[in-house]
Amino acid sequence: MMKINDKPTRKDPNKRQISPRKRRWLIFTLVMVLMVGGILYSLAERYLIRHVQVVVADENMATAVATGSAIDSYTPSTTATEVNATSDDWNYSSDDMKVHIEKVQTGSGSDQITYYVADIQLTDASSLRTALADNSFGTNITENTSEIAAANNAIFAINGDYYGFRDDGVIIRNGILYRDSPTRDALALFNDGTMKTYNENEISSSELLAEGATNTLSFGPILIQDGEIVSNFSSVKIDNNFGNRSIQDANPRTAIGMIAPNHYVFVVVDGRQDDSRGMTLAELADVMKGLGATEVYNLDGGGSSTMYFMGRVVNNPLGRNQERGVSDILYLTEGQGS
Repeated sequence: MMKINDKPTRKDPNKRQISPRKRRWLIFTLVMVLMVGGILYSLAERYLIRHVQVVVADENMATAVATGSAIDSYTPSTTATEVNATSDDWNYSSDDMKVHIEKVQTGSGSDQITYYVADIQLTDASSLRTALADNSFGTNITENTSEIAAANNAIFAINGDYYGFRDDGVIIRNGILYRDSPTRDALALFNDGTMKTYNENEISSSELLAEGATNTLSFGPILIQDGEIVSNFSSVKIDNNFGNRSIQDANPRTAIGMIAPNHYVFVVVDGRQDDSRGMTLAELADVMKGLGATEVYNLDGGGSSTMYFMGRVVNNPLGRNQERGVSDILYLTEGQGS
């Protein structure tokens, strides 16, 4: 006998029921949305969101360096108008430096190459310095080469190694060690006006600083070492970051070379445009060898490749006279460090 309270339950005909199959699909969709969202956030965190690790108080002093190393101050840079200097669109000459820039075009049609050679002679190595975008060290902090140059009273500048795109390498800038994660072949500039290409895993940052290293650049590859062209560029790989691609093909290029102590040569190659296809690494090495460089190092290229001189961009970045933001530059200025 059925009790009064034991009434059978009835489904509400107005209430929609979710089938097990649809429920599984909704759960799957939610999981996928969360996964994709997490991946996109991780990519943004790694490649888009600014992460400031060290703030440089001004152009002459770094503070809060994580290594705790001593910080040397620099005397303020002197502008070109405050020294006895002469200049035109392609030359600059003072008691402390001589800069001569030449535009070179080779080939024709689809095989044409346009590049710029800057011959630099200094009386003191402290005139060659590095600067950071927005006076800050970290990742995803960028400004145009010309903006960083102007903020530091630069007479001449080129883009650096774009250290901020990576989280490894040995990064010394103006005598300060910012990052110490040995990874690849690199370049060191010294206070006696020399430069040396080396393997970061074979020479420690403390050894470099003890030897007088003022700046290191971590990109590559080495093009010329001890006067000889490095023979094999076929397997060059700078890093494993998302979006990294082979750099063996003809591309816009930036390179630094040393002819003798305090005598440097900088080359910036336009590419990916009608009047310049760019250069391969082997072609760039040949050009540098012909200029007399005994140590040569390849820096960040592509849309980053920029040469700045006396307030103007000399080359044609991206084929549209449009600079791409970078994390650092190499530049020349009057005035000496103390």
